Amino acid sequence: MSDWRAIVGMNVRKHRQRAGLTQEQLAFASEIDLTYVGGIERGRRNPSVLVLVRIAQALEIEPATLLVRS
Repeated sequence: MSDWRAIVGMNVRKHRQRAGLTQEQLAFASEIDLTYVGGIERGRRNPSVLVLVRIAQALEIEPATLLVRS
């Protein structure tokens, strides 16, 4: 079984970088703590659906995009 936290983390980082945002900018736009964004990207946090939706909105992507295996 895949580690979904790692998959989500890789996708958040990939789409954040494509959007040209820093972790701090993404945290501000999605109204979550900067350290939590870093934890998500490292696969150490288990974000709620609400957090994934906020991140996706800040990145202007569909939330399901964050769950796709690359």
